[in-house]
Amino acid sequence: MAYITQNPAGAPAPVRIGLIGSGWMGAFHAESIARRVPGAVLAAIADPNVEAAETLARSLGAAKVTPNAEDILADPGIDAVIIASPVRFHSSLIAQAAAAGKHIFCEKPAGQGLAELDAALAAVEAAGVHFQIGFNRRYADDFQAAKKDLAAGVAGTPQLLRSLTRDPGNGSIPNAARVPAWTIFLETLIHDFDTLNWFNEGAEPVEVYAVADALVEPGLRDQGFLDTAVVTIRYSNGAIAVAEASFSALYGYDIRGEVFGSRGMVQAGRATETAARRYTAEGMSADTPRLNVELFRQAYTDELADFADAVRAQRDGVPSSSDVTLTPGAADARRALAMALACIESVKRGAPVAVAGLDAFRAAPTVYAGENA
Repeated sequence: MAYITQNPAGAPAPVRIGLIGSGWMGAFHAESIARRVPGAVLAAIADPNVEAAETLARSLGAAKVTPNAEDILADPGIDAVIIASPVRFHSSLIAQAAAAGKHIFCEKPAGQGLAELDAALAAVEAAGVHFQIGFNRRYADDFQAAKKDLAAGVAGTPQLLRSLTRDPGNGSIPNAARVPAWTIFLETLIHDFDTLNWFNEGAEPVEVYAVADALVEPGLRDQGFLDTAVVTIRYSNGAIAVAEASFSALYGYDIRGEVFGSRGMVQAGRATETAARRYTAEGMSADTPRLNVELFRQAYTDELADFADAVRAQRDGVPSSSDVTLTPGAADARRALAMALACIESVKRGAPVAVAGLDAFRAAPTVYAGENA
């Protein structure tokens, strides 16, 4: 592949990355690569909205802009791609990138259904390229610390687990009518599913029971809009987990995880921006984060640094510089998507659904036609 030679200073050649999709999350990833990930270069941006892509490219020093992802995939000077396009294109772009020999970082979910995702991941395996899914919570310091404690047996055998996502809001949801159906499972709780799977490593999710409603925007309930959800998950090791989500937390962006076990409990996450508190005549108060890119700014950077490091190691045939591999890969992407799809079926049926029995999705997949959040 390209760039296996050393530069004149003897340092490894930079990992040249192309961005596919320059929306909200894509633009932030582009900024991270260009400004905060050493040894990586934002080489090109592909987006049908060329004007927006050109503006982003100028601000970050990217040399190439194109409306077509195929141009990036055909460029022999690009080592890897970040896929941050609308979700309906994810599986197809994964397969195309793999066929082109590009290493792949893909935002979640990696597909709309299990059949299309399985085909894409088969292409990844056949090509032997590195694949990473954007489950950034694994890279947050407190979640890493909790994972290390769990691996060391601090909590003992997991019995009860919990993960929650509460997006900031003001009691209403702007543009709620345009939010695609099932977003709460496929783009929000999918992060919680990965967190629970990661914290309960070695066990498989067996069954889910999901309850969801429009409690923030009840006027949109009849249109299928959902803004509040609770999911109960049973695991193969007997542990029971709860994942919950809301699209409107008045106090800020709130992400937490917890494992209670036979020897104790481990927690990660906090609702406040820092540990600082104010004590005044009005009571106690603290600042809270209002955006995902505020709360997880370093985690978003670190996941891309991990990706670039893995690409460099595979490209140059050298050991990874990372001591601990956190990388969420193909199996993690598929497991979380299977859980999200099972939740959709559970809400439709009003009953528990077996995750292991999702082979039915291969014949008649539940699909999601929304865009990447």
